[in-house]
Amino acid sequence: MILVYITNPSKEVAQNIAKHLLGKKLIACANIFGPVISIYPWEGEIYEDAEYVLICKTIEDNFGKIKEEVENIHPYSTPCIIKISAEANEKYLKWLKGEIEQRSV
Repeated sequence: MILVYITNPSKEVAQNIAKHLLGKKLIACANIFGPVISIYPWEGEIYEDAEYVLICKTIEDNFGKIKEEVENIHPYSTPCIIKISAEANEKYLKWLKGEIEQRSV
């Protein structure tokens, strides 16, 4: 199991990406947190912006396709898409795999 961490400029963008990935059967669940404050350098300046964090729960095999899908629809020219390895309890992992497999049929 992995978590995919994606930052977004608004709650609506995060919701749209989550629904897109659910519709493509690439994730089983998504959580949105925010706003969070992100501080980062960009083109020689330091920025401080409110962002919304989207955390998607899925399997390792789907990460490449998730990156591709997010890069195609995300409004940022350089979106943050980070894979985090995770372990889950057996019942949850079985549910997660079942949702992805069931919906990809």
